[in-house]
Amino acid sequence: LQISHNTNAMLTTFNEIDMSGYITLREELKDVFAEKHKVKLGFMSGFVKAAASALRFMPVVNSAISGTDIVERDYIDISVAVATPTGLVVPVLRNADQLSFAGVEKAIAELGTRARDNKLTLADMAGGTFTISNGGVYGSMMGTPIINPPQSAILGMHGTVKRAVVVNDQIVIRPMMYVALTYDHRLIDGREAVLFLRHIKDCVEDPRRLLLEV
Repeated sequence: LQISHNTNAMLTTFNEIDMSGYITLREELKDVFAEKHKVKLGFMSGFVKAAASALRFMPVVNSAISGTDIVERDYIDISVAVATPTGLVVPVLRNADQLSFAGVEKAIAELGTRARDNKLTLADMAGGTFTISNGGVYGSMMGTPIINPPQSAILGMHGTVKRAVVVNDQIVIRPMMYVALTYDHRLIDGREAVLFLRHIKDCVEDPRRLLLEV
C-alpha cells in the first residue's frame, strides 16, 4: 500500500447506484437460481459482470504502467477482496468477462472458503488487472480504496441504505449504494474514469444491459 501511495497519482471519483432494479431481479429469481446452480445470487456477481463490461468499454482502465511502458492487456482478471480471520486477501477471478453470474458466484464462494481455510496460494492472488473491494459488508457508507499495484484502478462498493431520492420529479425511497473508483491519473484521465464508473452504474441499475452488451 505504501508503494501505491508513493508511485501512483491517485484520484477518486464517486457515484451512487439505485440498487432497486438489481434487488428486484434477485428477489424474483434467487430461488430458481439457487436450485439450478447450487449457489446464492449475491451482489458481487452483478458488480463483477458490470466491471468486466466496463473494462471492455474503457480498456485503458485494464492497462498498467511498467517502467516507461504502458502494458495493454487483452484479458480481464478481477481481484476480489475476501475477509479472513487474519485480514483481507485478494484472490483473482481469471477471465472474469467469460464467467456467467453463476460462474462468478461459485468462484467467489470457492476462493472465500479456501481463504478462510488458509489454503490460498500466491498464484491465486497474482496477476489481477482490476480490483473490487466491498466495504459494505462491514457497514461502510463511503471510502476511498487504495490501488493494488501494479493495477491502475480499484472499485469500492459500500453499504446499501434506503434514502430519499428524486425520480421523475418525485421524492421516493430507494436502496442506494455509494461507489468509488480510485484510479492512477498518470494513465487514466478524469473523463475516462467518470465514464467507466457510469458504465458500471448503468449495468447494475439495469442488468439487461449485460445481456445485450450495451
